[in-house]
Amino acid sequence: MVLREFCALHDLSIAHGDASVKIEGLALDSRKAAPGYAFFAIAGTFSDGHDYIGSAIQNGAIAIFCTRLPDAPDDGITYVEVGGSMRRIVSAAADYFYNSPSRELKIVGVTGTNGKSSVVTLLHDLFTGMGIKSGLLSTIENKVGDVILKSTLTTPDPIQLHRLLRRMKDEDCGYCFMEVSSHALDQDRVADLSFHIAAFTNLSHDHIGYHGSFDAYIAAKKKLFDALSDQATALINVDDRRGRIMVQNCEANIKTMSISGLADYRARILENGPAGLHLVVDQTEMHSPLMGRFNAYNLLTVYAIGMIAGLPAKETLRILSSMGAPPGRFEAIRDPKKDVTFIVDYAHTPDALRNVLEAIRKTKKKQARTITVVGCGGNRDRGKRPAMGKLAAVLSDFVILTSDNPRDEDPEEIIADMAKGIPADAASEVLKIVSREEAIRTAYALADKDSIVLVAGKGHEDYQEIKGERRPFHDQTIIRHLLKPA
Repeated sequence: MVLREFCALHDLSIAHGDASVKIEGLALDSRKAAPGYAFFAIAGTFSDGHDYIGSAIQNGAIAIFCTRLPDAPDDGITYVEVGGSMRRIVSAAADYFYNSPSRELKIVGVTGTNGKSSVVTLLHDLFTGMGIKSGLLSTIENKVGDVILKSTLTTPDPIQLHRLLRRMKDEDCGYCFMEVSSHALDQDRVADLSFHIAAFTNLSHDHIGYHGSFDAYIAAKKKLFDALSDQATALINVDDRRGRIMVQNCEANIKTMSISGLADYRARILENGPAGLHLVVDQTEMHSPLMGRFNAYNLLTVYAIGMIAGLPAKETLRILSSMGAPPGRFEAIRDPKKDVTFIVDYAHTPDALRNVLEAIRKTKKKQARTITVVGCGGNRDRGKRPAMGKLAAVLSDFVILTSDNPRDEDPEEIIADMAKGIPADAASEVLKIVSREEAIRTAYALADKDSIVLVAGKGHEDYQEIKGERRPFHDQTIIRHLLKPA
């Protein structure tokens, strides 16, 4: 990438240095800068990239994109002064540097509060089962074909994102299925992607601490659909009243799906129980081992996207009927010694927790107890904490409030916020245990025959984030160790 050519395309001025330098790589983190790289100094919430310009130069950066010039620019370094959004320029630069891979792949983006990970994982497995090599970008993991790559963000930063997409294309992937988070949309991480299909699952209370209001959260999600071209397709869940809002003034071809009304793609639940879901999907019956109404929506979304992509309906339903849940999404771990079942689920919003607990209620034996272990993340929306506590207490027989990812907050204060939602008549059936491992152990000790223990909030995560440090922690590992023979 020749710096002058990129700058000319985006009306950027070279404030200091040689405009003809050739850029060999891009970096947002000064520690990842290398010889020949361009470094983008972004002023964030907790740190300012301008403070790390010197570090980037020491590591070999030859060009600096910044919103304010240093008092004494380094000789031999080219500085590009950015007057508008730096995040937008990073996205444009990544797209330009990696030769617009999203225009060569068919990108399917899925947004919404709940269901994103399950939908994109099922899509990847479906298309793979059809013999179509595809990529996956999700909270759980990233994949290029069958090669698994570590995932750290729901949606990667623009540089990593375009690098992954280029790798997918170079390795002959035809599709990429990706979660599109509200943070990514707000921060322009996907601003220069060309989406083939964009799907909306649902919207509920989440990330309000980041966005400031529910209206701002809705507006962030809507950005995905506002940017679609008239060659793309928008798929919306019209059972969620915000589905129609997503596609207001949308230029794409609009398709709808529903479980409760008229739509382009429809499903009807015939049975929802321990054996899974028995559905009628577009007039064809199918069975899935997945449980819960929320999974009926996930399956319908995957089916609808498959139909939009031109997959054969009969084969699509056959493959879907054999698929299990992704890791940490209603993942069952059975203990035959005590006849107790653990359910590990990522549910970290009120709607997701309600969905999982209602699915358990319909699954468990009549006299069986539900014990819920649940926490809330720190430095996140405090408004949902009482709702999470209330739902857990109302829909469970016993609740243990514990730590999730407390981050920089005191976990006891987070638990206290959750406890404010507990109804007075349920308070005697609630314990507060800060240690998540101890909470899981206590839940198992309290469980009797046929009990179901829900461990909610972390799902696939293999860490706890405490005071800026990610410490190893995996709910499933704790549970399996607990169930080992003495």
